[in-house]
Amino acid sequence: MDRFLTDDYQEFSYQSKEGLKKFAATILEAFPDKRYTVEVIIGQGAKVLVRMTVKGTHQGMFFGTAPTGNTIDVTLYRQYRVVDGKIAEHRGWIDMVSMWSQIRGN
Repeated sequence: MDRFLTDDYQEFSYQSKEGLKKFAATILEAFPDKRYTVEVIIGQGAKVLVRMTVKGTHQGMFFGTAPTGNTIDVTLYRQYRVVDGKIAEHRGWIDMVSMWSQIRGN
């Protein structure tokens, strides 16, 4: 991850670079078969907005919820600021309402 981020990288969704790494590890543990599909990329100057979906099977602990075996198919958005080919800033949004509903099988 460090090779893609600037030294002064700013993380606005997970508090810090380490917070981002921790969340990524949590997602990988909970959904080891996860797959991201990029649907739209929009760039303007140094800003890039990405809409994608993540699909996977709940096979590990996820914020205190034991594996259910249920699948998820959730939309997320990422906004980046890119400087000299590296990510200098990140903001992210994910549809957690749909994700929890799918995990719980509602």
